Amino acid sequence: MTQHLAEPGTRTRPSGPGERPGWWRDAVIYQVYPRSFADSDGDGVGDLQGIRSRLPYLRDLGVDAVWLSPFYVSPQADGGYDVADYRAVDPVFGTLLDADELIRDAHALGLRVIVDVVPNHCSDQHDWFRRALREGPGSPLRDRFHFRPGRGPGGEEPPNDWESVFGGPAWTRTKNPDGTPGEWYLHLFAPEQPDFNWEHPAVRDEFRSVLRYWLDMGVDGFRIDVAHGLVKAAGLPDTGRTGQLRLLGTQSLPFFDQDGVHEIYRSWRRILDEYPGERIGVAEAWTPSAERTANYLRADELHQAFNFHYLGAGWDAGALRRAIDDCLDAMRPVGAPSTWVLSNHDVVRHTTRLAADGPEQGVRRARAATLLMLALPGSAYLYQGEELGLPEVTDLPDEVRQDPSFFRDNGQDGLRDGCRVPIPWSGTEAPYGFGPVAGGPSWLPQPESWRHLSVEAQTGDPGSTLELYRSALALRRKHPALGAGDGVEWLEAPEGVLAFRRTARGPGDQARDGDLVCTVNLTGAPVRWTPQGRPLLSSCEPVIGGDAAGLPADSTVWWAV
Repeated sequence: MTQHLAEPGTRTRPSGPGERPGWWRDAVIYQVYPRSFADSDGDGVGDLQGIRSRLPYLRDLGVDAVWLSPFYVSPQADGGYDVADYRAVDPVFGTLLDADELIRDAHALGLRVIVDVVPNHCSDQHDWFRRALREGPGSPLRDRFHFRPGRGPGGEEPPNDWESVFGGPAWTRTKNPDGTPGEWYLHLFAPEQPDFNWEHPAVRDEFRSVLRYWLDMGVDGFRIDVAHGLVKAAGLPDTGRTGQLRLLGTQSLPFFDQDGVHEIYRSWRRILDEYPGERIGVAEAWTPSAERTANYLRADELHQAFNFHYLGAGWDAGALRRAIDDCLDAMRPVGAPSTWVLSNHDVVRHTTRLAADGPEQGVRRARAATLLMLALPGSAYLYQGEELGLPEVTDLPDEVRQDPSFFRDNGQDGLRDGCRVPIPWSGTEAPYGFGPVAGGPSWLPQPESWRHLSVEAQTGDPGSTLELYRSALALRRKHPALGAGDGVEWLEAPEGVLAFRRTARGPGDQARDGDLVCTVNLTGAPVRWTPQGRPLLSSCEPVIGGDAAGLPADSTVWWAV
């Protein structure tokens, strides 16, 4: 049942943060995974009122906007990315009034709010799909999805060779109303997530309406889930490939990154531009190259796209420099800002991902990677808890896991729960302030060691990861050489060290005093380097001696020039 506060189109945008032209070009946006951020009612699951209570923390951290993963009505077969009603809040997270209050409070604190929209697929509990199944073959509602007869004797084989990202065929067979085997339907993810048919005008009309509904509520934009997957090649041809499907690859596929998606996003951009305050669209687009990603960011399409090529570069000077250059070069012709991200709700936390030789190395590299990312031109995305240096939880018992691909063969690793464990806020006993009662529940168990990583434990400790993030974000906000721009000036540096200059720009794009140099030592051993200024911020304090500085292993230093 959809919840209503007002008739569509009657709401005005709540008073929000001061309007700054192009705010999104250098914004730092913080991802909140609602189930795991803050629990206000003690049921062990995070909720909107919990998020609302922690908004001052995010303001003080220094971010510009909050991105909320889905909180819509959902059976939670895939952590809320299986939406049954796009205009209602799931009761586990609260009510539509809670969403309204959260948006208003965020704006009052100077924070913008980005919400997820999931247009590639819905829940099998969505009213359209339930009616399509109930009415059987020939139902007009089946045209809004991809229903097809099977191949082989009796239609026993799937209609084509497409695979699910979560493992196994991307098709599930239905039963007819009389109980006989029926048609198959397409789901690129879990069987509980049937793909929409975006060739159908009703699907396009519905999502334009959904966008307006939340824009009228006051949201500042949308993160578009599986933005590259909406349009499928005509005729749904076989891929002819073997091996498990991955989201990011170099092979052209008939169900990802089809050129027809761009017409959809041009129509969405026209809607976004109707609203005041520069509302934005952000694509989760897994494409074979940075150049293909740039296609989503042409002047009449979306504003940003996640830079997954950078996330996958690893801890290697050559690979990182190539990823940075490729992204900047691809974005420049379309006039879009690059985006930089190290972690999110679908990947192993970078504190663990970069820990080739143990957790201490992982923390050092993660801190250094953060300062590198925040020194680059464009917008940065932070995932909840990374500012605390949280590691991936790799030892969750099988019985508590909820990632749908964990229960299927040959899919993604099925271990995404490890980056979704509720974050620690305070105290020495689980759930560490995540819920209102010490010793209360949390939907995934937290490691005992996290008592030392809570917000309370790290606040005021100058050596903590939290205080490093606070310092870095404060400097990024006020330093004229950080954030905006579309390029870096690479400097000569020893093997395994990256060094680049960011030039401050003033009105009219004129150079100003106050450049910044960023050095990143990726060698795993101290390196001597001649400083060009004074150290401004460091992930590990550099050792200054005479005319040279010692760059510690796995460290980044910002130098004021």
